[in-house]
This record gives sequence, structure tokens and C-alpha cells, in this order.
Amino acid sequence: MVITEFPELKEDFLKCATLCEVVLACRVSPAQKALVVSLIKDRYPDKTTLSIGDGANDVPMIMKAHIGVGILGKEGQQAARSADFAIG
Repeated sequence: MVITEFPELKEDFLKCATLCEVVLACRVSPAQKALVVSLIKDRYPDKTTLSIGDGANDVPMIMKAHIGVGILGKEGQQAARSADFAIG
């Protein structure tokens, strides 16, 4: 992901992200998903972040968000156990 490889682009990423209604982070590492949530949360404390995940790789992102939703399924139960809300 650009943020970790090129930290000088963090501001550009944040500007782009704030123009969006929703930011999806897929095909990135668990740490990078959590970083996206943290960046938005830290920069815009009045905004509410929601993370939805279905596996253990999503736990860091779910834990960083204001509201975390874990999906029970083929990936296991780790996301659902670490979330504020779980769905089947």
C-alpha cells in the first residue's frame, strides 16, 4: 500500500479518502487495513469509522474502528469474537 511504502503520500491519501463516502481496503495486509482506519480516526475525530471483516486477518482493522462487525463463516470465528457486533 502506498501509505507504508511512501509516507510522503499520506496527506494525498487522506485528501482523496475524505472525498469519498466509503473507503474500501482490500488486497492489503492486516496492518495496512488497520492503518487506514487509524489515519481517518486520528485526522477526523468527529467521524465514525466502521470496519467489517470475516477472518483473523481483519481483526486489527476491526479493533481500530469505532464500530467493528465480524462475519461468521468459512474464515472462522476470530473476526466475530473481536467485533462489537457479529453476523452469520
